[in-house]
Amino acid sequence: MNTRRSFLGSAAGIAGLSLLRPDRASARIEPEPFGIKLGVASYSLREFPRARAIEMVRALQTPWLSIKDVHLSQKITPDEMRSQAKEFTDAGLRIMSGGNVDMKETTLEGLKTHFEYAKNTGMPMMVCAPTHENLKLVEQLVKEYNIRIAIHNHGPEDKQFPTPESVLDAVRGLDRRCGLCMDIGHSYRAGSDVVKMIGVAGSRLLDMHVKDLKDLRDAKSQCDVGDGEIPFPAIFRELKKLSYQGCVNLEYEINAKDPLPGMQRSFSYMRGVLAGMAGA
Repeated sequence: MNTRRSFLGSAAGIAGLSLLRPDRASARIEPEPFGIKLGVASYSLREFPRARAIEMVRALQTPWLSIKDVHLSQKITPDEMRSQAKEFTDAGLRIMSGGNVDMKETTLEGLKTHFEYAKNTGMPMMVCAPTHENLKLVEQLVKEYNIRIAIHNHGPEDKQFPTPESVLDAVRGLDRRCGLCMDIGHSYRAGSDVVKMIGVAGSRLLDMHVKDLKDLRDAKSQCDVGDGEIPFPAIFRELKKLSYQGCVNLEYEINAKDPLPGMQRSFSYMRGVLAGMAGA
């Protein structure tokens, strides 16, 4: 593990990221090298209220954000949704998506609630978990609202969409705004080759959730990015080859009570890898 980080020297130094206090941080606007947008899935900050979560995202010096409903609820009025979404944008953050949004309803009217939520909060895309049975209804609403969906694969425990392959099979032939949010940790646990699947997905790859694992088959082995076995340099090289312009969102599921130090280390490592690639 030391070798993976030491080849970059100090990743934080290369990437220009210090361990900033949230109240002294500001979000950078430019993507990383090759147009890659290193962002945050706000589920990582699920133990914190919205205002504190905003500060913590700013401390990571990124504007790109996928919002979990713990920070922007579906169970409030449209005016409240717009007001709360404005708190993020006023802080310099960009709402790139919301999710994961559970979509198990079986009627258009039931599913419309989610699309109204996305419309009222300014989400251009929802990372979501529909079913095989309602996917055609979801597609109808994608067309009606012009809001993209990125189906999130959830690993071997997921009976609907465990792998990137299962998502791609389901969206084949659907509107091009229906695609994949590849969770690389769940993908490896389910036996998928993430690097290969990036190329296979092509333009259907709309979003990514990233984390690291010390054991590629064990969900409980999650660690800071760069300390595990997931091959981030190879993943970033494949994204560069694809000219991927979407988000690579850190979904940090460990250390829930104090996630920021590990998230900063993870960002530093990823920025260091990208900086090294750009300078090669």
